[in-house]
Amino acid sequence: MLIAAITIAALMLTTWLVSVAVKNASIVDIVWGLGFVAVAWAVRLTSDGNDARQNLLVALTSIWGLRLSGYLFWRNHGKGEDYRYRAMRKRWGPRFWLISLGTVFTLQGVLMWVVSLPVQLGQRADNADLGPLAWAGVALWAVGIFFETVGDAQLARFKADPANAGKVMNRGLWRYTRHPNYFGDACVWWGIALVAAEVPVGRWGIIGAVLMTVLLRRVSGVTLLEKSLSKRREGYTEYVARTSPFVPRPPRRA
Repeated sequence: MLIAAITIAALMLTTWLVSVAVKNASIVDIVWGLGFVAVAWAVRLTSDGNDARQNLLVALTSIWGLRLSGYLFWRNHGKGEDYRYRAMRKRWGPRFWLISLGTVFTLQGVLMWVVSLPVQLGQRADNADLGPLAWAGVALWAVGIFFETVGDAQLARFKADPANAGKVMNRGLWRYTRHPNYFGDACVWWGIALVAAEVPVGRWGIIGAVLMTVLLRRVSGVTLLEKSLSKRREGYTEYVARTSPFVPRPPRRA
């Protein structure tokens, strides 16, 4: 856990320094996924445990983190700073460079440390082989990766068509949930938590999955994004009325 904290602190401090130099705090979003990869590998290389479980946790985390960071880099590259950070920069003025160290980078670092608890604790020394709970976790993780990857691809294709400008994405997975990518994120971390839970101390990692779900559903995910979308997308109120906000289900009838 200390190794994870040191890894995250070094990564976030470095990212903050780069953000100050380039005047773009948005790079923290790209580093978010990479941070979990760094934690997984740092713990793997410095701790003893069941090799199969350690390798599985590192693989699941690395695939998720690299995919997410790669996608965000592709989506955001060259588009300037995200509107959220521009609003903060406008509010704090010349002090933003320093205030962002605490309100953006340190905060996300702390959240990263807590969310990554199953990856940290699941790698602790234990002779128990992988069992049914771990494979159930892999299956849930796979569901999550499917929803994230397919949902992001469908949305990117929708936005690439100029005819869809200002319209609501309500096709494919987006017909069954307003946020398939966020639902996928939650499934991924509950899956990782199940893999870790076969180790007694790893059961505390469920805290990380719970926190990630709360963040996605109630804080920085669904709630924050929909405040903006309801103002920018014609027909979004009707879409909200018939479509599940998180867990996929058939749309309600009008």
